Amino acid sequence: MPDILGATNPVPGYDKAAVNRNLPASPENTQIQNIPDPTRVGRTDGRTERQDSTLQGDGRIRYDSNFQTFLQRLQETPGMSESLSRIFGWDRTEVSSGISAGMAEEMSRVLEMLQMDAAQLLEFLKGQARTGTRFHGALFALLRSAYAKAASDGMRSDILNFLKCYIDYSSTAHLEGSILRNLEDMADAMPASWAEKLREMAARLENGMAAGDRRGNVLLLQRELFPYMSDYVGRTHDMGLPRSLLTMLSLNAVRYENGTEERLLEAFHQLSGYAAFKDQLRGIDGQSLLALLRSSRFDGETGAVRFANSITAAVQRAMRGECSAEMQQAFQSLMGAVLVNESVYMPVNHYLLPLMWNHRALFSELWVDPEAEGDGGRAGSRQRHTMKILFKMDVQPLGLFDIILNSRGNEVDIQVSCPERVVPFSRQIEQSISQILERNGLSPTQVIVRKLERPVTLTEVFPKIFEGKNCVNVKA
Repeated sequence: MPDILGATNPVPGYDKAAVNRNLPASPENTQIQNIPDPTRVGRTDGRTERQDSTLQGDGRIRYDSNFQTFLQRLQETPGMSESLSRIFGWDRTEVSSGISAGMAEEMSRVLEMLQMDAAQLLEFLKGQARTGTRFHGALFALLRSAYAKAASDGMRSDILNFLKCYIDYSSTAHLEGSILRNLEDMADAMPASWAEKLREMAARLENGMAAGDRRGNVLLLQRELFPYMSDYVGRTHDMGLPRSLLTMLSLNAVRYENGTEERLLEAFHQLSGYAAFKDQLRGIDGQSLLALLRSSRFDGETGAVRFANSITAAVQRAMRGECSAEMQQAFQSLMGAVLVNESVYMPVNHYLLPLMWNHRALFSELWVDPEAEGDGGRAGSRQRHTMKILFKMDVQPLGLFDIILNSRGNEVDIQVSCPERVVPFSRQIEQSISQILERNGLSPTQVIVRKLERPVTLTEVFPKIFEGKNCVNVKA
């Protein structure tokens, strides 16, 4: 009898009896690609767009996050001392080596700064510490102590709000430069008919910044510039670079508004209402506070600042093609190391010590954790404040040294990993280090000098770097 209900002609070889046949369940078959269901968490399957689809080994999920990117760059980026050795380790200051005359002059200026004695080296290190510390002085010490002893979340929130206002207030020059660069890039990416008026408003904004009219600049951004850009996006439907730059401009503008003197004084007066601050902050009015905050900001032209400015100028010349390709790669590695060590995910302080010591080039890096884990494991012993320091020194022509120092009060233990040619002198080095510590009032508990098998990594010395995994882990 013909199948008059069939929608199509019969297909040869097709057994319609198998349509209702119960197929065997395969719950362990991970090649089956399940339909995504946002209402439940499904098991791992063969879908290729999953973040864990290419995992190997133990199968633990490795999310592509900002922190994971930081760890990868920390592992892949060469150290600053290695990059500096590539840049200044050879006779690169001659024009015949492929660099321009201006580049050679800039590098010669850097080499002249490396001529330091012991006192100048100490001042160079102190200069880096001062420029890298924004919260220093009696006021911030008081806030730090009050935050640790605060009994309410409201008090902690107000302290953090004041610090946030201070950060934006002290970053005024940086924020203004970022806003002007955002506007310039936006104008370059827009049609000329729209870019002309945007450049006119940017010029007015720059004049207001030069005059110090912060309130007027904020009003210009809010009442004219942002409505103009919103109208541009609405009419042209340009969702490309101008809209992305507008988002960055919005973030900078919010910080610029939050860093006004009025916001800063308002946050300060909010703190003065707490009992913990009434006695200490009594008699400090608004102008006295602003003068105190200006004096606590470190803007001095020290050797560390001059060295950083010279390195920056050399990098800019290198990126403009004023040197060979090898030198450009070395400068790129140097800036990559700088960015990694200044990342918000780096919980330890980083310092650089490049100098010419006894006519030998010495490039050293220091990582300092002033709040390392205390030695509280022994019964009956109190946990003591511990500081951990990692030195990485590239001494030419000897090679790389790794030095790990732990300090607990006056007790210090040091582990030195040295090149093979230095190992025969390990006993003399141990005795010399012990004598140096004793002359400075310290007690050497353990001093070990041994052969460097492999360079130690930061995560081995400072495992607290991995604590970033416990925070909100996102990809911007």
